[in-house]
Amino acid sequence: MSSPSKTSSKRAAGPVSSELLSDVFGAISHPVRRQVLIILYARGGMMSAGEIADRFKHSWPTTTRHLGVLENAGVVEVQKQGRSRVYRLQTDVLLRAADWIYSWAALPDVESDSQWKELPYASMRNAIAPDADGENSPTESD
Repeated sequence: MSSPSKTSSKRAAGPVSSELLSDVFGAISHPVRRQVLIILYARGGMMSAGEIADRFKHSWPTTTRHLGVLENAGVVEVQKQGRSRVYRLQTDVLLRAADWIYSWAALPDVESDSQWKELPYASMRNAIAPDADGENSPTESD
């Protein structure tokens, strides 16, 4: 098996949706699911459900629940091959979430509100927090 692609050609341009971030971060919040991703990566990005389950001491239903969370988040893709289900790592989704985190980490120290307004996703913060003159920004137009 070939290893997963490390190129950025799969990355989608533009902002990352809040839903995608919630799904990915929720999926990788559990140590077993992170371990599944590590195992998949180490094994070339693709393994059957049975091969994955063999690496854990917990029950088969527990394994399938974890795989289901990863699949629902788009972090893995499942394909039926005969009677087996084969899971393939979807690095593009993980890279989009990593890019979002990196966009924050790569910024200089933010010391003023004017710098904050230039940060990614600052519009969400500006929509719920008053700006310097006490009004909410942006304004609603009804």
